[in-house]
Amino acid sequence: MRGSPLHQGPSALPWSAPAATGPVLPQAVPGSASAVPALQPVGVPVPGAVPPGVQAVVDQQVARELKRQVAAELHQQLSRLEASGEVDRATRRQRGRALIEESVARWSDAYAQTHGIPPTRDQDRALSEAVYDLLFRAGRLQPYLDDPDIENILVNGCDDVWISRVNEPLRQVPPVADTDAELVELLQDLARQHGGGERSLSTASPTLALRLEGGMRLQALTEVTPRPYVAIRRHRVASATLGDLVGLGTLDATLAAFLAAAIRGKKNVMVTGTQGVGKTSLLRAMAAEIPPDERVGTLETEFELWLHTLGHLRQVVPMEAREGNGERVDGRVAGELTIGELIPAALRMTLSRIIVGEVRSAEVVPMLRVMTNGEGGSMCTLHARAPHMVVDRIAELCLEYGAHMTDSLAYRLTANAVDFVVHVTMVDETPVGGRRHRFVSHVLEITGLGESGRPAMNQVFGPRPEQGEPRAVPHTPPQCLDDLRRAGFDAGLLQSPYGSWGAPLPLRIGGGR
Repeated sequence: MRGSPLHQGPSALPWSAPAATGPVLPQAVPGSASAVPALQPVGVPVPGAVPPGVQAVVDQQVARELKRQVAAELHQQLSRLEASGEVDRATRRQRGRALIEESVARWSDAYAQTHGIPPTRDQDRALSEAVYDLLFRAGRLQPYLDDPDIENILVNGCDDVWISRVNEPLRQVPPVADTDAELVELLQDLARQHGGGERSLSTASPTLALRLEGGMRLQALTEVTPRPYVAIRRHRVASATLGDLVGLGTLDATLAAFLAAAIRGKKNVMVTGTQGVGKTSLLRAMAAEIPPDERVGTLETEFELWLHTLGHLRQVVPMEAREGNGERVDGRVAGELTIGELIPAALRMTLSRIIVGEVRSAEVVPMLRVMTNGEGGSMCTLHARAPHMVVDRIAELCLEYGAHMTDSLAYRLTANAVDFVVHVTMVDETPVGGRRHRFVSHVLEITGLGESGRPAMNQVFGPRPEQGEPRAVPHTPPQCLDDLRRAGFDAGLLQSPYGSWGAPLPLRIGGGR
């Protein structure tokens, strides 16, 4: 490490001026002893360096070089430790933190000797955090991941980055990397840290899907797009119950009682809606109604439900699909293990229910068979734009299962398997100064095959547009009402045509206005 250019003096590295909206530290110029290094972190003011409230920037080139040096030294240390046993994540990070502090201290001493002005303690600390984020976390993406109010992070190349906060429209933010190659390197580091099988991002594997710390979900594309594209989504309601969702306005107390009884009564439920409306949050809240001693299996492409960590259920078997390594053997990706292939193994785990985080493709067929053959009470989510499209959406996915599948067989599977479809809707009024309203709009009961050979559906809850109410309120009692009453549901709640809502949803456009 001592032979590195960084330790021959900071002037060996080029310095680039950080983007800023106010005064920033003067930039170091090679050979200049009077300039101050650009080591201020975003969001961390440095006393005496810039006026209060002005944000400045860590020099990312320095941070990247230190990260590479620390990574090499850490690898050597861990290789020696692993010779005598496995090294856990906590040990790895503890060793890495110590090496980072040593490396930053050496750099700081070298800079002071060359320029005659030592970096401040806050500047050293900021550089240390930047190196730590690059080595163990998400680099310059990390501040956005740490902000609980940010729902979406969209990256269209390293310098075209957008975020959306709660009830705010998208806005552009500074770059998260200096080059697209650096962005891809960051994504590859995240894939290595994932620990969920052979996940990678490369020419052979141009897509990457993984979970991040805190339960956020990342999807990335490269090679098949002009630049690297990344979408990160946060589940802000991580451990909500149905009661919590009542408080958030997703549903009212009447519908919460109905769904709780459906879960306790072991009805098979499919939660539908478009992306980002809150399907997973509702599924997680309904799972909190499962009796705690039941043995439940969860199947997901990336862990998002986290039922095995929330503590309500005492026996959860969490299963996560595995991506392949990019090579194809006999027409399929080597090493890949899909949700559909995990379901047969799950059935041998003595589970009372199976919950699939999201049905996306041919795994819908084994999922429907689980619902048909099991004790009941299984659940899943499915993308569908409107509730009346759900049956055809299921049939479309069933047809991906194989040439022997037909529409009529798909309809019969659906009619025999699914008891209720719960549709979640979002009305986004942020462009007109409002907020995003996420709510259940429909609960449909599937009552078997109809005369046309399609599943017959009964609208138990739905909107009342003539009254300006887009949310789900009682319409028609379900055929399985007695089963729900045995599970503790008060059938008298269905007598109120407006449920438990005190007034229609206050929309800026529509909503009875």
